[in-house]
Formats: sequence, C-alpha cells, structure tokens
Amino acid sequence: MGHLTLEGIGKDYDGNEISRDIDLTIADGEFVVFVGPSGCGKSTLLRMVAGLEDITRGQMSLDGERINEIPPQERDIGMVFQSYALYPHMTVAENMAFGLKLARTDKAEIRRRVEHAADILQLTPLLERKPKDLSGGQRQRVAIGRTLVKEPAVFLFDEPLSNLDASLRVEMRVQIAELHKRLGATMIYVTHDQVEAMTLADRIVLLSGGRIAQVGAPLSLYHFPQSLEVAEFIGSPRINTLPVTVVDPGPRRTGVRLPSGEPLAVAVLARGLAAGDTATLGVRAEDFVAPDRAEARLTARLMVAEKLGYETLAHLQVEGVEGTLTRRLDGLAHLEEHQAVVLGLAGDHCHLFGPDGRACPRQVEIPGIAH
Repeated sequence: MGHLTLEGIGKDYDGNEISRDIDLTIADGEFVVFVGPSGCGKSTLLRMVAGLEDITRGQMSLDGERINEIPPQERDIGMVFQSYALYPHMTVAENMAFGLKLARTDKAEIRRRVEHAADILQLTPLLERKPKDLSGGQRQRVAIGRTLVKEPAVFLFDEPLSNLDASLRVEMRVQIAELHKRLGATMIYVTHDQVEAMTLADRIVLLSGGRIAQVGAPLSLYHFPQSLEVAEFIGSPRINTLPVTVVDPGPRRTGVRLPSGEPLAVAVLARGLAAGDTATLGVRAEDFVAPDRAEARLTARLMVAEKLGYETLAHLQVEGVEGTLTRRLDGLAHLEEHQAVVLGLAGDHCHLFGPDGRACPRQVEIPGIAH
C-alpha cells in the first residue's frame, strides 16, 4: 500500500513560510510529479514526506497512519536523491545491499532482493563492477536499485536526472516510466523540467510560492490552465501572450479587441471581467490557424527561425506586442529573415486571463481531457 494524505501542511524557516496550506491526496500506485520554478517549495515538500524536514503545521498520513513524528528510517518510504551517493569501494551489488545489511536482513533475502532489483533495472551483468566503471545512467539505476531493494510503499525521486546529459535523460525517463508500470508502486517525483513532468506523471502538482497552483493530469493543465502562471510554465515553447481589451463579456464567448484593432470572440466564460478591462490572450505555438480559416489576424515579421528537422519554430515580432510570438510549423517550412507572416487566430483555440492572472474558463471540449 502507498496511500498518502497531506492536510493543511505548512513549513516555516526562521519565521518565513516556505510551504503553506498544502492539501493533497495521492492514491496507491499513482505517479505524481511536483513541478515548479526554483524556490517554489517542491523539494521541501518532498523532504517533509520523507521525514527529512519537520512539519510545522498540518497532518501527513500514510495508509491511514499519522507519520508527522515518525523518523525517516521507520517510514515505509524510499528516496532516490539527485546525487547518486554510491560508495566507490563497493560493487554494484554491495551498494544495493548496504541498507539491508544495516537493517540486519537475512543474507538469503538480501541476495533475492538484489537479484530481483538488478533484473528489473537491467543491472545483472554489472553487479560486480565498481561505480567508477559505470556510466552516469548506470549509476543512477544503481541508486534507484538501492531504494528498490527496500520494497517501500512510496518511492520519492528528488530531481534524479539533473546530472545526466540530454540523451541519457530521455532514456532514463523511459526506464522510470517502465519501472512504475512494472511495480505499480506509488511514486512522487520532483523536477523543475516541465517536459519530465508532462511525460511521466499521472498527475502534476504545480507549486508556486509554497502553495499548490494547480493539480491535474498533464494534458488538463496544458489545455485548461487555471492561471496565467500555470499556462506559462506548462508547455514548450512557452505559451504566447498579448494584451487585449475586453469588449463584450459573455457566458460562452467573450469579445476582445486585439492590439491590431481587430475583434475576436474567445470561447471562454468572462468570469469577473467587464467591458473596458485589460486582459491577456494566450495562444499555444501550434494553435495559430491558416489565414483563410482565421476569425482574426495579426501581421508579424520573422525574427528568427529555429529549424529542428521535425518542426520549425518561427519567432515573430508583432507591432504593439512586447517581445516575440512563437509559431510551430512543419519542419520543411521555408522562411526568410524579416519575411512578413500572417498569424491566424480562432476563438476556440485561445485562452483568456483576467488582470489578476486567473483564467477565464474555456468553453470548449477536448475528447478525453477533463477541465
């Protein structure tokens, strides 16, 4: 079992609130990712779950048992740290078995667990090697194996891939996802990389300023962000934003005026907005439409084209809009520097955020994705 409940969890350091009002339930077998910018409190929250940080307020329960005061070694929780922290003089097998030996586990049981974990992590041929003879990805798998042999109810991962290069990170993401499917264990994973969060999580917990900004399935946060902050953090490239003026607030569509002066009816409920308010329109890089299908248009000029092979990211300057907008195009799209580009907008493909940054609820349905 690995059912974790957090109720009103808070953490203070020297009078400063680091985490506050954290209410969260993690189901047995769920893969949950804590994500957010540096300083948002995600690692502090993970360390409170592990017992490495004291809880200032609230209650934390594992399978119905309060664990606030239970020391880390007595919690049915295993943690994989950012640093591999392997003993250089020990073999892979000895590193994986070390914690069990300290716990005076039976030798036959130690051997069984180490061999089982090595089989799962494809480490069997490496059991007699020392850490210096391993690649970064292999060392990370040993660190995971050291936790796996403890057979905890909950696995915690604290930015475990940050020391790996890009190709190894992709490989390890796949292996961690496969490990979760194979074990069916509860896993909590901390990262600042929203791509890791999107590809690994059953649910994402996006933290900001020590609070939970939004919880949900990855594609729910992507398509139905509850705030501008969430919309800007989730998704790569970052969502495009431009200032608009509210003209006609409504329950299903809200009319706005673009910087070009053109009107656009956005498929949102204008919660808390009035005519004349300044709002922020959000458009994903792939959500611009062809000019002949557009409900409104922006004229832009190409500044930079990133040709990535499978796609081209066009960075465009629009008059009256600060910064650049990014449009995702086919990888073979031909663009020339300073070329004029027409950006087509459709109200069903846009987001709208009020002056306080809160999202206006989108009035569109996307099959298989909950609001």
